[in-house]
Amino acid sequence: MKRVWMCSSLLIAAATIFAQQPPPASPPATETGAIGGKTITITYSSPGVKGRAGQLFGKDGRIGKDPHYPVWRAGANSATTLKTEADLNIGGLHVPAGTYTLFVDLTDPDNWQLIVNKQTGEWGLRYDKTQDLGQVKMTMSKPPALVENLKYTLTDNGGGKGSLTLAWENHVASVAISVHK
Repeated sequence: MKRVWMCSSLLIAAATIFAQQPPPASPPATETGAIGGKTITITYSSPGVKGRAGQLFGKDGRIGKDPHYPVWRAGANSATTLKTEADLNIGGLHVPAGTYTLFVDLTDPDNWQLIVNKQTGEWGLRYDKTQDLGQVKMTMSKPPALVENLKYTLTDNGGGKGSLTLAWENHVASVAISVHK
C-alpha cells in the first residue's frame, strides 16, 4: 500500500510541475499547402515582436546581434524546414523533391533573399554557406498592420503555380513557386 501511495504522489507532483510550464516563447508552427496537387510543408517556430517593432531588422536590430548576421534562420529555435514531395521552381531556383532548411539574407533589410540550404536538422543557426542550393530575391511589401507572430503562408494560384510568403513585424516577403510535373 505504501508503494501505491508513493507512486500516486509522484504522479501528482509530476502532473503539477508540467501543468505549470509556461507556453514556449516561440511556439512551433507548420504551414502545409498543395500547389499543383503536390504537398509542401514548412515547419518553423514562430517568434513574436513583443514590443520590439522597429528593433528587429537592420544591422543594429535584435537579429543583427546574431553572430551569423546578415543570415537569419527565418524563425526561432530549430531551423526552419521546407519539405516538398515534388520538384519545385522557387523564384527561378530548381529545388528537387526533398527536405531543406530555409534562411533569409538580410544584408538589405528592405530587400530579402531567400536561401534554400541542403543541410537539415540544425538547432538554432548553424548556417553553412557551402550547403546552399541557392538564393532567390523575394518581393517585399508592408502589411496593413503589425504582424505580431512570424507567419508562413503557401498559396496555390492554380496551374501548378503559387507563392511562399513570410510575414513578421512590418515586413512581408514572398517568392513565386511552381511545381515541375
